[in-house]
Amino acid sequence: METKLSRVIAAWRAGDKDKALAIAAKFPQLGDEREAVTRGRQARLRPEFYRELGQDPDALFAAALAAMVRRYPYLDEDTK
Repeated sequence: METKLSRVIAAWRAGDKDKALAIAAKFPQLGDEREAVTRGRQARLRPEFYRELGQDPDALFAAALAAMVRRYPYLDEDTK
């Protein structure tokens, strides 16, 4: 059975971190990483808005990816 987490892992390992973030941002339990993941996703969707707020959308995206690795450390494991 394919789970949402398995879809995140597959997208991440295929190099589609945008897709992995989009899926993970909808997870109800992200713990301490919730804010970084959801903000990174929103910054990807609405970069101009975040620029108007004086924030760098690329930095928010990078922070979201780092938060995902903290939450799911096995994302960066090379299992190919």
